[in-house]
Amino acid sequence: MSGRRSWARSRPTRRVMAAERAIVVSKQTIRRLPGRASLRLAPADRRPMPRASSPPAEEEPLVEELEELARSAGADVIGRLVQRSPSTDPRYLIGSGKAAELRDYARRESVDAVIFNNELTPAQMHHLEALLGIKVIDRTQLILDIFAQRARSREGQLQVELAQLRYLLPRLTGQGTVLSRLGGGIGTRGPGETKLEVDRRRIRHRIRMLEREISGVARTRSVHRERRARHAVPIVALVGYTNAGKSTLFNALTGADVDARDRLFATLDPTIRYVALPRKTTIALSDTVGFVQQLPHALVAAFKATLEEVRHAQCLVHVIDRSHPAWRKQAAAVERVLDELGVASTPRVTVYNKLDRLDETARRGLDVMTRSSVVTLSATTGEGLPRLIEAIETAVNAGIASYRLRIPAERGDLFAQLHAHGRVLRCAHRRTSVTMDVELTDEAIRLWGGQWAPYFVEAPPGAAKKATPAPSPSLHGPAVRKSAITHR
Repeated sequence: MSGRRSWARSRPTRRVMAAERAIVVSKQTIRRLPGRASLRLAPADRRPMPRASSPPAEEEPLVEELEELARSAGADVIGRLVQRSPSTDPRYLIGSGKAAELRDYARRESVDAVIFNNELTPAQMHHLEALLGIKVIDRTQLILDIFAQRARSREGQLQVELAQLRYLLPRLTGQGTVLSRLGGGIGTRGPGETKLEVDRRRIRHRIRMLEREISGVARTRSVHRERRARHAVPIVALVGYTNAGKSTLFNALTGADVDARDRLFATLDPTIRYVALPRKTTIALSDTVGFVQQLPHALVAAFKATLEEVRHAQCLVHVIDRSHPAWRKQAAAVERVLDELGVASTPRVTVYNKLDRLDETARRGLDVMTRSSVVTLSATTGEGLPRLIEAIETAVNAGIASYRLRIPAERGDLFAQLHAHGRVLRCAHRRTSVTMDVELTDEAIRLWGGQWAPYFVEAPPGAAKKATPAPSPSLHGPAVRKSAITHR
């Protein structure tokens, strides 16, 4: 077992080493080209070089994001190349002429790696490395490398390794029958299993092992979700583009100390904390991994167990970096991923974060917004947090209604249930019974309505039909860690 694991880790995808000099390349396909293809080969500070032209304004944020991703991986970005062309070269992606120019520039500037914003085919990567003589990395490899650096938990490491092996498998190259394993005896003469075939077989075996381990992780998370569901604790998930300020907001709401540095993909492993809201509503707040444009499908598949928290959330808080020039495109990219996850209809609260970075004109424009579903705040300074808390509580309590129950005095277990899973508004004690006015959620009615049904003075509609058998209740309700948010 340990031998196979060490082999898998000795064959990683190409990685960006610290302080490597790198060039970022973006190939943009257009429908029609008015003149010749525009090529921009310039230093990272964007000083123009001869025969250079700038990419269109709508493509500039993507190139800048690629540079930021490269820096997050530890590379020293010294230049960029942007080509706009109506066709794509199947051999070099950018064409043989531009690839030759890129080779000459890389040799002159002692470049260690070339990072493409496009996803390269195995053949294109092979031809480019043969021509350039240096390491070639595409966008998916770069994101996988960053994820590998950020993963700290066992779950995160398993998911990253699975995504890396799935990406590596179709890109293995060999040398025909060189290093083939020859058999012995009649019927085994001739070329045997090549080293390439052995590598592929071992990778497939390792992928199956990882899938089994991740399935165990998914089952564990499912048990935790069922436990929260039994106690009717709603899940609220923070979602958004990477570096939008989700972790900073998470720390501000929960008093936690998760990594909130100003860099892409600072948070990879999901974190959940229980928070008590002002009206005695307890939620499970989840900080999730950030999304990016053109998020690799291999990552979405590998991180399925982590993204399950988003699928099962009762409310989504979409955090948007309002100070970013491309915030609309970032928000649209997040919405596309949420659609793929099947949570487009989940109630959500939209948050415009980083209010402290906006100038007065931009802030005045936000002040006149009347959409109740949008909250403007600064997670760093705390400005606007009370309104967000109120918006979350309103979204979570959307299915809450008031009920009156008359419970026998000896049923102390039902009193504990109602206090744990609802908000008791009034209690009237009599000799043999207690009349209680309680606010209950639809989820609490679904889980516990079967036990409460005989005692409703006015039964909620459909309570008996929705009720499901519930486990033995805890007299103390769910064990939750109260947050300092209660005192704000």
